[in-house]
Amino acid sequence: MKETKMLLDVNEKPSIPKWIVLAIQHVFAMFGATILVPILVNSAAGETVLTIPVALVTSGIGTLLYILCTKGKSPVYLGSSFAFIAPLAAAYLKGGISGAMVGVMAVGLIYVIVATIIHFVGKNWLDKLLPPIVIGPMIMIIGLGLAPSAISQIGLAAGTAFDWKTVLVAAVSFLVTAVVMTRAKGFLKVIPFLVGIISGYVLSVILGMVDFTPVVEAKFFSIPQFVIPFVNYTPNFAALITIAPVALVTICEHIGDHTSLSNIIGKDLLRDPGLDRTLLGDGVATFVAGLLGGPANTTYGENTSVVGMTKVASVWVIGLAAIIAILIGFLGKFTALVSTIPNAVLGGVSLLLYGFIAVNGLKVLIKNQIDFEDPKNVVVGASMLVLGLGGATVSIISGDLSIAFSGMSLAAIVGIILNLCIPREKSEEEIEAKKKQKAEKKEKKAKEEMKV
Repeated sequence: MKETKMLLDVNEKPSIPKWIVLAIQHVFAMFGATILVPILVNSAAGETVLTIPVALVTSGIGTLLYILCTKGKSPVYLGSSFAFIAPLAAAYLKGGISGAMVGVMAVGLIYVIVATIIHFVGKNWLDKLLPPIVIGPMIMIIGLGLAPSAISQIGLAAGTAFDWKTVLVAAVSFLVTAVVMTRAKGFLKVIPFLVGIISGYVLSVILGMVDFTPVVEAKFFSIPQFVIPFVNYTPNFAALITIAPVALVTICEHIGDHTSLSNIIGKDLLRDPGLDRTLLGDGVATFVAGLLGGPANTTYGENTSVVGMTKVASVWVIGLAAIIAILIGFLGKFTALVSTIPNAVLGGVSLLLYGFIAVNGLKVLIKNQIDFEDPKNVVVGASMLVLGLGGATVSIISGDLSIAFSGMSLAAIVGIILNLCIPREKSEEEIEAKKKQKAEKKEKKAKEEMKV
């Protein structure tokens, strides 16, 4: 891999003033997305599933655990994963807080199991199980499956009375996010969703749509409401299958983010510290997040972008950013302020965010040059999209045990099976090459018989 000159390498520590400023910059990069996940999960479920303080604290703890597992060799920040928004809400509705958190912990264990297998046998099996034709539609389903929630939040769902304030705030939030994403320069370009939320929130305050009572009543410092098994709930596995398959998507996201970061810093992170160690760190972080009542963690491309722009790959900076995130989680006034953000603001940025997730799935297909002239690819992709977005459900009931496969989990299982079972149609070039190979073998055999 080509060596890239960084201002600060992975193991180098900046001076204290620069250290603090650089760490705060990483906090800004991860902040908007990390706090948005619990807000959107709660909105989708219609109840409080996750809290912002716990999400921030588990994000920081997870990042520190990741640094420990990777021996401080990989400058990655872990934050709340958008891939789990819909599955977490669905798992909560199916099995309560236990269903949601047990699912998150299971995902962490899946990471650890995959990391262990990779350590002993390599990762070629993973490439066969999850090729781009399966991963692309999976990501698209995650984004498009959330679309109805965004439409409802902006007040444009069928049967909803028109409210000009809601629509105006949503439109401003959307447009500001879009403009920043497409026209901004430097660091501002890294946080378009955060800028969009702030703009929409200011307009909401002007229009009298915000109630500051929770902020007034909140304490300056408060302990996050951790949700711990056997303390706050009795674990059950009713909704496990709703969340577990998403691990397949986020493992691929993990590999992609580490490949991207490797190119930026000029070090192959998949070799050293190795994919087994990076996945182990991600898995342990996610398991601990679920253990404390937080969302699943994932590698953050936003922070990878900051590393690329600043040319500062110091893991010391990432570690300090994690500590700052943990401290913010204990600021009661701040988290109360975030809870007052109107749904119209979230809906406005979600129009882009959910679409952005879906487009990333499309990018996977384009980047890997998936040929949709091949009937196999059409069958796999089309089946996954229709099953994942059409509301298909397969239930297995045996006595008191009931397992339901639906949405992305059903689509993922079907996609993997179809891809493994359907033979690929050979191209004309491959057919001609095979004929030529057979002819050469026949000619060679004829020559050998003549010699005899």
